[in-house]
Amino acid sequence: MRSLFTQIARQQPHGPALPVFTVSQINRVVRDLLEAGIPALWLEGEISNFTHHRNGHMYFTLKDEAAEIEAVMFASQNALLQFTPADGQKVIAFGQITLYERKGRYQINVLEMRPAGIGKLQLEFEKLKERLQAEGLFDTRFKQPIPRFPERIGIVTSPEGAALRDVLKILRERYPIIEVLLFPARVQGEGAAMELAGAIRAANRYSLTIEPLDTLIVTRGGGSLEDLWAFNEEPVARAIFESAIPIISAVGHEIDVTLADLVADVRAPTPTAAAQMAVPDRRELIEFAQSARAQLKQLVFGRIENYLLRIEMLRRSRGLHRPVQLLHEHEQTLDHASGLLLRAMRERLARHQERWQGLVRHLESLNPASVLRRGFSVVESEAGQIVRSAEQVRVGERVKIRLHQGRLLSRVEAKESDHGKEISKD
Repeated sequence: MRSLFTQIARQQPHGPALPVFTVSQINRVVRDLLEAGIPALWLEGEISNFTHHRNGHMYFTLKDEAAEIEAVMFASQNALLQFTPADGQKVIAFGQITLYERKGRYQINVLEMRPAGIGKLQLEFEKLKERLQAEGLFDTRFKQPIPRFPERIGIVTSPEGAALRDVLKILRERYPIIEVLLFPARVQGEGAAMELAGAIRAANRYSLTIEPLDTLIVTRGGGSLEDLWAFNEEPVARAIFESAIPIISAVGHEIDVTLADLVADVRAPTPTAAAQMAVPDRRELIEFAQSARAQLKQLVFGRIENYLLRIEMLRRSRGLHRPVQLLHEHEQTLDHASGLLLRAMRERLARHQERWQGLVRHLESLNPASVLRRGFSVVESEAGQIVRSAEQVRVGERVKIRLHQGRLLSRVEAKESDHGKEISKD
């Protein structure tokens, strides 16, 4: 194509051999020159004149303070967009500079597009990820196992977020005896990363100096890359890595992967999944105990039956019947051994049954209803939260008292400490 233009340029303007192009031909030539001479590139600008055609294609203009360029993003490409373009939005677009032959208008065919700023954030994410990975913060050898039967769990999240409600709901349903402590922190916005890191360290100090925490859940609900960015900042990643408490990270949705997820001991796709990983299901424990009992019973009785069969075979063997006196001599020994064997099997069965009954009693003790039957009660605030301390309620506040049979509605008249000293009114 270039040689064609070179040949034309060497000829005289009015020479007899000068070719004549049609409009279609020249537009095609210019299009090929643009696409061959300018590789695909990233272009930043503001969207204007945006139209989403019914055929699925998007047509718009990209502009800055001094110039503008027409743009088109075909349906097959814009179906993969993670946001909805609109007039006035600043974006970064990747595409090919070309010419729309029919109108002779040059434009960019957009292949990929994201809001301006996302590219910079993604670049920061990749750089920090590469550095932390080189330091070993993601290595599996540093991952701590999550305890199977925790007594106390900490949660680092926003007190107002839906993630907290989801986690608490699952914990109560699966393992109601679990004790939960909240270490509040903002999960997005300026300063959120430092608050999250501080809450993780506060949980570790609490676990070390007051009472141990078995597991720590660091979580928030879904959002954009900017919303989740606090969990991609270095202070949060290092606080998680330094934590002596095993950490489950559950940030956003399954498709969202943050640096907090990569450093944590376990990554959960959602807050609900994090709660399921943190505690066992009491119903599964009961089913396991029942299954273990049946298997143990089958094993013990199967062995007894096998030994009895072998004894009977020995009693009927030809070797024992050859001389009558040999039979008489060994009959007593055989009967004695049989008695010892049966007694040993019964004792072993009794030990296994005692162990199984202990398991059943332990599981029964875990049942909140058993605690209520023994005369204890559960006090709930007006908001439905379990009251563990007099500091949680105010004088005059109504509370619900759950008994083994029925509930009581009460009003707090006064508050006293464990030593009988009256606590000052709110």
